[in-house]
Amino acid sequence: MFRLSAKLAVYLHRDAIDFRKSINGLAAIVEHELGRDPFAAAAYVFGNRRRDRIKILGWNRNGFWLLHKRLESERFVWPRENAQVIELTVQQLHWLLEGIDLAAMRGHKIIHYKRVA
Repeated sequence: MFRLSAKLAVYLHRDAIDFRKSINGLAAIVEHELGRDPFAAAAYVFGNRRRDRIKILGWNRNGFWLLHKRLESERFVWPRENAQVIELTVQQLHWLLEGIDLAAMRGHKIIHYKRVA
């Protein structure tokens, strides 16, 4: 399985895009629709209408890279938030790529104590 650095920012475009778009078209969406810098240390995630394909756009030092994953019989479980762009952790992106529903994932409750004894 391909793994991304845990330090990378991940932005998911919630709405479906035209999957004929490649690097230039996706970079334009990042800049004009999402209001983000396509040259930043970030991964921008896009999905098609059927949610059986994902494209991930990124910039690395001197050029763009584009990842494309196509599912043969399943669908990606897209987050149900209403925001146009959803910020994810790299771990959440890996879960999304594995088909896990992010809304169903819950970690342990964070506990804050004021003293030890």
